[in-house]
Amino acid sequence: MKRIYAILICLLSTFSTLNIQAQTDPWVIKASQINPADYYGITVANGMIGIVSAPEPFKIKDVVLAGAYDNYGRGRVSNFLRSFNLLNMYLDIDGKRMDAKSVTGFTQELDMKKARFTATFSYGDKAEVTYSYYSLRQLPFTVLMDVSIKAKKDIRIDAASVMEATDALRDVQNYYNEIDRPHVVISLLTSSAKSPTGKLLMCASNTFLFPDVHGKEPRVIHEMWDNNMHLMKFNRTIKAGETYRFSIAGSSITSAHHDDPLNEAERLTIYAKLEGRDRLLQFHEQAWADLWKGDIEIEGDEVSQKDVRSMLYHLYSFSRAGTALSPSPMGLSGLGYNGHVFWDTELWMFPAVLMMNQSLAKSMMEYRYQRLDAAKRNAFSKGFKGAMFPWESAETGVEETPVWALSGPFEHHITACVAIAAWNYYCVTQDKTWLREKGWPILSATADFWASRVERNGPGKYDIKNVVAADEWAENVDNNAFTNAAARSNLQFATAAAKILGIVPDADWQLVASNIPILQFPDGVTREHATYNGEGIKQADANLLSYPLKEVTDPVRIRKDLEYYSARVPNEGTPAMTQATFTTLYARLGDGEKAWHWFQDSYIPNLNPPFRVIAETKGGTNPYFSTGAGGIIQSMLMGFGGLDITPTGIVQLKSKLPARWKSLTLKGIGPERKTYVVK
Repeated sequence: MKRIYAILICLLSTFSTLNIQAQTDPWVIKASQINPADYYGITVANGMIGIVSAPEPFKIKDVVLAGAYDNYGRGRVSNFLRSFNLLNMYLDIDGKRMDAKSVTGFTQELDMKKARFTATFSYGDKAEVTYSYYSLRQLPFTVLMDVSIKAKKDIRIDAASVMEATDALRDVQNYYNEIDRPHVVISLLTSSAKSPTGKLLMCASNTFLFPDVHGKEPRVIHEMWDNNMHLMKFNRTIKAGETYRFSIAGSSITSAHHDDPLNEAERLTIYAKLEGRDRLLQFHEQAWADLWKGDIEIEGDEVSQKDVRSMLYHLYSFSRAGTALSPSPMGLSGLGYNGHVFWDTELWMFPAVLMMNQSLAKSMMEYRYQRLDAAKRNAFSKGFKGAMFPWESAETGVEETPVWALSGPFEHHITACVAIAAWNYYCVTQDKTWLREKGWPILSATADFWASRVERNGPGKYDIKNVVAADEWAENVDNNAFTNAAARSNLQFATAAAKILGIVPDADWQLVASNIPILQFPDGVTREHATYNGEGIKQADANLLSYPLKEVTDPVRIRKDLEYYSARVPNEGTPAMTQATFTTLYARLGDGEKAWHWFQDSYIPNLNPPFRVIAETKGGTNPYFSTGAGGIIQSMLMGFGGLDITPTGIVQLKSKLPARWKSLTLKGIGPERKTYVVK
């Protein structure tokens, strides 16, 4: 069965490759065959609001807001919420509703450079229709839909913007208001609702933007359908050969983001209306042009180029500068993993983002800094000192893992992952002010945790017992390789930070670090934990000691660990980032072809149609898995690109490209936005 599965994946990837190669624009992902039964949407997001595409014309699958949680559904813990669907609309042409069955040539595409989703279709001999939507990068809570209708003959259009509450929301209130000024009329379609427990007030508002001269705009009519849906609509006659364009600007915000979300949603929509379509798009495109100063270019492989750029696009889309927010494993692509924050951020996404854009990375660290007190309370409740970060974190920083999952009370390596990220942020930015004000409190408190967490059983035996390993199939084990090595790194980095800041470090930190054991088999292979004897592993663990921890540095040992553990990862059911680690290590060892094999294996079997979005596992259907994207981008930067984070900044080590790549260019790296090239 596994062999048949592997053959099918190979065939699917071949067809996908041929489809991609037929496309020429390295910035555009195009879907010309849209099958609603086998469709996985792609996300347009600005780090705050995510819009997920649907296979029907003018429909949106999900609207997700970062930072908005309520306790409902899975596991008695906080969950992400679907917001109002504020971009759904309908279009009638000569009384006929446009849908997938009534149109021809329906195509969808994502322009990654402009973060623009566009769909086009024809309606018989009457009209050509194009619509695009954006999650505006410069306005965190605001989105824009742009509609263009080219008439082939005289037609009448009836268009409506539909505001719809999702099922989980309650106490929905609908409002319609017109603001009439001498220079403009603003029609506001607005709704509010309470989250499932009543914790949050969720609000959304939108308005039409017409190109017509003031006084000649179409008349807007409001219709109330039921408590969960209302709309505003207009009609217009379009002459043969004429193209008519209109837009919908909307905003969505909650009481988690603002003290007065109902009025603020309308104010934000009014702001967008009076900025106007052209200025909104101008500033949106400028913001994305700045983000794309950090880019990865692969010469000689169009398929990998587009796939890698898609991964980087999603990491940018799910992060936002100037916030205290941090992305979950599924980013803003839906409600996956409840929107919680795991080690997925610090170990997998953060290093990739840190190299390309330090402002985005700073927001991720601010998320942890603002929840440091909660981490201290967590350590206290378990009888430890310092700060113990929760395995799953959401709004407040308390433990949010469902009780049935043992990772909540036992997967302690997350604390070291946060500290390592803080140290890496300093190493890349060399920002001593940040280190003193934000980094040091994190590093010192987490070091205190590990000094109290170890069990001191003699020299070389400061054991860390009873943990869930990074390989989560290993529950309640002793001396897990990654946990122990990450704790050592945490203690060493806290000591180094103290010296940089002129603070006398706690001497116990170094004592503990030097006595935490890293277990080995008799042949020198790193042993995953004290009772590990070659079982299958869920995900990378012992190999992480080579990268990113640099605990194992001897190339012979690195290769032995790779050969041993790469044979113990099942072909299905495991998360994507494991193979990305193998890619990075083989590229650093100078084995470009093995690195290429694992690079392909890290994501090709995980792709879903029609936009090649990545699921968590091979054959999985839960995209978008931004954790996997982070691991693969790291394999490009630190693997094939040879970049390395050191205490004095970024350096470039020797690495090896696959034979099929002519060159790899890494742009916008570090605070100086340097360019690195590997031939």
